[in-house]
Amino acid sequence: IHTAILDAGLRDEATVLAAQISKVEVSIAVKTGEGGKLFGSVTGKDVAEALAAQHGIEIDKRKIELKDTIKALGTYPAIIRIHPEITAKIQVHIRAE
Repeated sequence: IHTAILDAGLRDEATVLAAQISKVEVSIAVKTGEGGKLFGSVTGKDVAEALAAQHGIEIDKRKIELKDTIKALGTYPAIIRIHPEITAKIQVHIRAE
């Protein structure tokens, strides 16, 4: 019973954190070549660093899922897995430096 109560408490905290994170957007400045193509790509690590720098939210890069590889300027969704059953979706804006 104690484990179930503890897990329910963690789930409640994760739900609150997910609600807060869902309101956040991050902007990442990248170097681009001709036609707005990026040198390299934007990864979960880049999103994690932007969350920490811009909003003070520390998320493990392995918990950030990008649907597609980000290789161009634009806005992309990212899913953050806060708890095995709880995720938050944020917008990642990729802009030229």
